[in-house]
Amino acid sequence: MDDRFNTIAGWTLFGGIVALGFASISSHYYEADKSHHPEKMGYAIEGVEAEGGGAAAEKALPLPQLLAAGDPAKGEAIFAKCKACHTIDQGGANGIGPNLYGVVGEGVASGRGGFAFSDALKKHAGKWDFDTLNEWLTSPKKMADGTKMSFAGLPKAEDRANVILYLNKQGSNLPLPKADAAPAAADAKAPAADAKADPKAAAAAPAAGAKPAAATPAAAPAAK
Repeated sequence: MDDRFNTIAGWTLFGGIVALGFASISSHYYEADKSHHPEKMGYAIEGVEAEGGGAAAEKALPLPQLLAAGDPAKGEAIFAKCKACHTIDQGGANGIGPNLYGVVGEGVASGRGGFAFSDALKKHAGKWDFDTLNEWLTSPKKMADGTKMSFAGLPKAEDRANVILYLNKQGSNLPLPKADAAPAAADAKAPAADAKADPKAAAAAPAAGAKPAAATPAAAPAAK
């Protein structure tokens, strides 16, 4: 009985030693193989930008500056995709969407040869000025939730500005909004500008590194 127990115990101990040896070897192999693994798992998908990257992260210039630097010819090329629903020639008929000749400056959801505008657009007062057109071209559904226009919008501010310039050339020709003046000079140049503006102040200022003049002693009181 004791011999049989000792045999079983011996084989059990042997099996444990073998298992421990295999575990140690596997661990060393895995550590050595790490050098072949990339630092970051996964792979890039072509055409998909990284989070936080791309043009969406860029801040667009103000609309007046975009209009001043825009190109109506580029706007005409972009407008080609709109011709499936709109005409833009003078006296053109309405289609799925209204004729757009002379639309810049006209009241929102008014005129256009009696075109049946959606109730969502009729709620908007005012005119199709440059800012309103920019808002509309960014996302028609966001500006007028429930609009019949299925166009998703133009995500690029430059494209919207070019289309607005093209629309304005078609029978409206309204003056463009004035773009902001160039930014002021850097603060480092401000002291020089101030000196030019007030030469007396510049002359009165002590030169750099100059030692202050000694104080003039007060006159002694006259003897009585």
